[in-house]
Amino acid sequence: MASRIKKGDTVVVIAGKDKGQTGKVLSVDVKNHKALVEGINMATKHAKPSAANQQGGILHQEAPIDLSNIAFAVDGKASKIGYEIKDGKKIRVAKATGKAID
Repeated sequence: MASRIKKGDTVVVIAGKDKGQTGKVLSVDVKNHKALVEGINMATKHAKPSAANQQGGILHQEAPIDLSNIAFAVDGKASKIGYEIKDGKKIRVAKATGKAID
């Protein structure tokens, strides 16, 4: 099933440890039903020194979050996404406000 949330959208976390926080979607993995959101679900990774990372050490990076735990954000509040056809084109619409997204 295709995801209604796309790369570049602003989303709000509706469940989990980061509930209430907002961030920008960096990537969406539709096959595994996950998304990578900027600053959300931060994980600690231990890295050995390498050519790219001379120092090594502890890195903090985003981990994927399930699509069911995020919602499209309109003015900082969660909204569902619907579709409308305007001028022969299918566009996404925020149901909370009725505003066109794309």
